[in-house]
Amino acid sequence: MAAAAATYHHLSLSSISQNPISKRKTQHFSSPRHSVSIFKPVFISISLHKSTNVVPIKTHDRRRFTCSNSLSSIPANTSQYEFSDGSAEIELRLQLGSLEIQSSKDIFVDADGTCLTVRVNRSGSFITLIETNQLFDKIKPTETIWYIDEDQLVINLKKQDPELKWPDIVESWESLTAGSMQLLKGTSIYLVGDSTEVNEKVAHELAVGLGYTPLSTKELLETFAKQTIDSWMLAEGSDSVANGECAVLESLSSHVRAVVATLGGQQGAAARADKWQHLYAGFTVWLSQTEAMDENSAKEEARRHVKDGKVGYSNADVVVKLQGWDADHAKSVAQASLSALKQLIQSDKKLPGKKSLYIRLGCRGDWPNIKPPGWDPSAGPNASTDTN
Repeated sequence: MAAAAATYHHLSLSSISQNPISKRKTQHFSSPRHSVSIFKPVFISISLHKSTNVVPIKTHDRRRFTCSNSLSSIPANTSQYEFSDGSAEIELRLQLGSLEIQSSKDIFVDADGTCLTVRVNRSGSFITLIETNQLFDKIKPTETIWYIDEDQLVINLKKQDPELKWPDIVESWESLTAGSMQLLKGTSIYLVGDSTEVNEKVAHELAVGLGYTPLSTKELLETFAKQTIDSWMLAEGSDSVANGECAVLESLSSHVRAVVATLGGQQGAAARADKWQHLYAGFTVWLSQTEAMDENSAKEEARRHVKDGKVGYSNADVVVKLQGWDADHAKSVAQASLSALKQLIQSDKKLPGKKSLYIRLGCRGDWPNIKPPGWDPSAGPNASTDTN
């Protein structure tokens, strides 16, 4: 199995809310490359981009801005803003209205990577208008321009990726579900992991958010076999169930705009590295429960799984580590999954096209190094050059 390069970012329950502009104070643990905010429970998403070397893909810088203890802070209404996407740059307008700002010297704008903080000084006290470390995508901080237009503060932010349409200023469930369509290009999503329940709950949330068709291999198998998975297991064993799921996955591999929840555990095909031929037709998300207490530990755990290749799930494009499980938080896990997929596709925008080509050539198992038409899988992976 190919080794994997990995990129990492952190999503937590308390950073995912209806109001994505966060003023929550967090506890910080710094490392040379990352600033990690620890919450309970924690979700850590890891994009696994297959390559021949284990080399980190540089993506979002997740540093957070926090208020200094020397500043007094007054709660502000952060929902009053206007946003527009002008292709190469975005424009954010914040209402100043009743704040009675006398001079531009009373306004502080700090932008860096995916972070934006805006504060105003009013009679010696600082009011935070916006403080977020989750802009929808990266910006070019040195090209940030702001000015006052009557009762509005106007901030122009230059995009790192002008081709990516921003549905909103921040990365939230709403903006991710709207913005992911342009990246996924109809490619289906497969959820794998040890728990069938987790896979199904998260698949449902993703399907509703994206407008995709929710599918469950468990439901399809039980409908076809006219018996439960448990009774099938007792009668014929896990190998028979896994083979049955492989047949279902083959029939689903040509489908587009679907979110497929697969069987968890050893009875599932995804747990077996040699049964991924049709799973490669879509983007795969491994929902992996962990006892790791922080991001670095979870990253190291994922690296070990990918390196030894003993777990079939390590073939997945993306890993989302979750500590514990509560069905009420399925949408939060779905958001973490979309965020990681967005990061993955932005690292290689040809991936959806490659998935489509893989399907058109018959899902022959030659992912990610797709062979030319006419390649015989029985001839081995080195029988001819790939099409990349």
